[in-house]
Amino acid sequence: MEKEDINALDEIHKGACMGKDAIHFVREKVEDQKLKDVLDAEYEQYQEISRRIEEIYPKYNDGKPHETSAMNKAMTWYGIEMKTMMDKSNSKITELLLQGVNMGIIEGKKILNNKNLDKEVMDIVSEYVEMQEKSVEVLKEYL
Repeated sequence: MEKEDINALDEIHKGACMGKDAIHFVREKVEDQKLKDVLDAEYEQYQEISRRIEEIYPKYNDGKPHETSAMNKAMTWYGIEMKTMMDKSNSKITELLLQGVNMGIIEGKKILNNKNLDKEVMDIVSEYVEMQEKSVEVLKEYL
């Protein structure tokens, strides 16, 4: 069971890091203050998930939770730059963010289908998925 817990925590931590990276990369392109406020709030939620994972991780592993690699960060940045070069509208930026959020939901749901996780890990994964699902609803307003 412990290996599944570590894998779940690593995957959710990577997802939270990717969410923070994406928000960081697109925020400077956003002109709408309301959307910036939404992104700031979501960034804080990802930060809180990361903090909680880092807090409990030592119970399962001596190392640190996995983060996104420099290559993944560069690819995320490059993808955002290319896709917003001609269109920096709220709709385009929101579309890009929703693609990432949907990937996070899918990964989280796959993890939740693994019923062999400790309750503490399951709770964090559930909160991550709920956060992502709420994010979809909020972001859809900006399409």
